[in-house]
Amino acid sequence: MSIQRIAIYCGSNSGREPYYREAAVALVKVLAARGIDIVYGGASVGLMGEIANTALSLGRQVYGVIPQALIDKEIAHNGLSEMHVVQTMHERKLKMSELADGFIALPGGLGTLEEIFEMLTWQQLEFHQKPCAFLNVSGYYNHLLQFLQHTVDEGFVRDGHHQMILHNDNAEALVDAMLAFKPITVRKWIN
Repeated sequence: MSIQRIAIYCGSNSGREPYYREAAVALVKVLAARGIDIVYGGASVGLMGEIANTALSLGRQVYGVIPQALIDKEIAHNGLSEMHVVQTMHERKLKMSELADGFIALPGGLGTLEEIFEMLTWQQLEFHQKPCAFLNVSGYYNHLLQFLQHTVDEGFVRDGHHQMILHNDNAEALVDAMLAFKPITVRKWIN
């Protein structure tokens, strides 16, 4: 699969441990080494700022997408290749999906989860055929990944849809899996 840009969902905070920031920087270095540009939420703070600054320092294009209402709250990044200012969170997610060829969730909070789960849902419904992934930094997503298996075990998610959710604790292996991703058609309804 040809991937020119990857959307990274992550926190506007940096987390308690330095390894979250280190993992964000490592991921961007892997992407940059493969000629992949970044799409993200447009802020200059937290992990969001780290990924933007790292990508820019490595000569990559960085595309920010931020609602007008969050420009003051999230402290919009002023040095991006392109900044798209939208009116709503819905428009933000749609624009990011249009700009990106794949999606990665770094550690983050409710917004990060909401963004990656919308892309996973769109993938399940075949609205797109782009890879969706979790970088499982220091086990951050272990409980969530176990819960996702539980949704299969309990008959709410088909195993084929579950298998399309990529995850790894190693940035290079995760990007390799995204580049090798082949969408599969899975019948949506269980019954």
